[in-house]
Amino acid sequence: MEKICVFCGSSPGVQPEYSQAAEKLGHILAKKGIGLVYGGGSVGLMGRIARAALEKGGSVTGVVPRSLVEREVVLTGLDDLRIVGSMHERKALMAELSDAFIALPGGLGTIEEFVEILTWAQLGMHRKPCGLLNVRQYWDPFVQFLGHVAGEQFIEEEHLDMVMIEDDPDVLIERFRYYTPPENDKAVWALRMNNG
Repeated sequence: MEKICVFCGSSPGVQPEYSQAAEKLGHILAKKGIGLVYGGGSVGLMGRIARAALEKGGSVTGVVPRSLVEREVVLTGLDDLRIVGSMHERKALMAELSDAFIALPGGLGTIEEFVEILTWAQLGMHRKPCGLLNVRQYWDPFVQFLGHVAGEQFIEEEHLDMVMIEDDPDVLIERFRYYTPPENDKAVWALRMNNG
C-alpha cells in the first residue's frame, strides 16, 4: 500500500479531538512510509493532516481545483501539487492515485467524496478498501443510516462490509492490508432483486 487518500473537513470542527486525530493519522502515514493523497487545502483538518505528514518526512500529494488555488487556500510546500479543472477531475485523480480511502470527520464535501468512492466500489469500479476513522463516534449516525438503507433493500447487507470503521488509525490501516472486496457488485445484485 503506497498511498492512502484521506477525505476530511476544511474546518477543524468543534472538538479538539478531530484535529488531534488528523495529526496522528498524518504522523502514522509518514512513519509507515505511506503517502498521503488529499484535497490540497491549508485549513481545517486538511491542513492539519498534511502538515503532520510533512513534519515527519512523509510524502504528500494535494489535488486542487483551479478555483480553490485562486482563493489561496492551498497548502504551500507540498511534494506534489496537482491542479485540475473541476471537482469531478479532483475526485477521479485522487481515486486513481490512491490504494485505499479514509474519511475523517468533515462536512458535506467529505461525506460526498466518501459516498462516491464507496459507490464506485459497490459498482465494482475499484476494489480498494474504504474506511471511516470514527473519532468521538462522529460517523455513528452515518453508519446507522447505511444500516437503514440496507434494511430497506436499496443496498445489500454484504455491501455494508465494504465500510471498515475504527477509532484507531493503526488498526484501520492494518485491516486495509487484509481487505477482500465482495465478489458481487451492485449491478448483479440489482438484477437479482428485480428478477426475484
